[in-house]
Amino acid sequence: MDNTDNLFHPRGSVLCLIVLEAAVMKLDPEDGEQIIDYFKTHALLTREKALLQASVREQKKLLVENAKLKKDIEQLKTQLQDKQRRRAAKSLLPTAPPPQTPNLTSTTAANQPSSPAGATGAFQVNPLPSSSSSHERRDKHSRRRRGERKARSTSDLLSLGMESQVDVSRLDLRVGRILSARVHPLAEAMIVQEVDMGENSSRTVVSKVGQEAKPEELQGSLAVLLCNVKACKLKGVVSQARLLCCCISDDCVELLVPPTGSTPGDRVTFLNYPGEPDKELQSKEKVWELLQPDLQVDGRGVANYKGCSFEVKGKGLCRAPSLTNCIIR
Repeated sequence: MDNTDNLFHPRGSVLCLIVLEAAVMKLDPEDGEQIIDYFKTHALLTREKALLQASVREQKKLLVENAKLKKDIEQLKTQLQDKQRRRAAKSLLPTAPPPQTPNLTSTTAANQPSSPAGATGAFQVNPLPSSSSSHERRDKHSRRRRGERKARSTSDLLSLGMESQVDVSRLDLRVGRILSARVHPLAEAMIVQEVDMGENSSRTVVSKVGQEAKPEELQGSLAVLLCNVKACKLKGVVSQARLLCCCISDDCVELLVPPTGSTPGDRVTFLNYPGEPDKELQSKEKVWELLQPDLQVDGRGVANYKGCSFEVKGKGLCRAPSLTNCIIR
């Protein structure tokens, strides 16, 4: 091992070549120079090969370390966002002042009528007992209302903290196969599809896929659909999911395509945003409207949310067939 290292060291290689050259010239004076040139060339090639292998190993090591650091940074970022939301919720909690106990003695004395001048000691007007009890009832009622307001505000803040966690994990994105497609009877720009989602029955989906798309070309295609939207009527036809498309304009639209080997029902996930999706997205929360601007296709044609790729685990990434740097709708 030490001899090999010395061979690649400049000083060691020079000494070895000098000794080798002298020995070869003694053994074969005629072809000695050619043999020495061959050994020099072979030594240089071996040295370059060793340096190249070392640089490749170092590059792989750096890639692994960069991936680990990126993952750690994302985890710390998520923890920081959670702490900031909790701190904001705590700062909004109202601090109710302590209930003030009314001075019953002064109230009773103020409500007690003074006896008229010259009245006999036997005739005295006592305070009405209902006065103090009515004050107590009003005080209890006001304390109860303050407690209800405080409990209501606390529950509102807690629900606000839950709703503020809006990320792509709340979307139920799954792979579906288009079984049939036809033009909407009341709108030529819309297409009605029957889609196999890996469930007991197919879903009806109404969508706009551009003027150039032909219904017969969509049949049999795999697509990515948003499945936890609330069913709604579009021109009289109930749509039970949302078909995701990549588009630059209304005339340039493509289906978002899942990876090869995907089957109906496969879920699309995001590495940096784990979690289970909502059972059904509430329209008043506008989750889709908040997330949609960050759903994009990058320069490689890969669909992503804030830089995190659409992925079907074990099968690959979701892509646009030909478009790049465009939005997903």
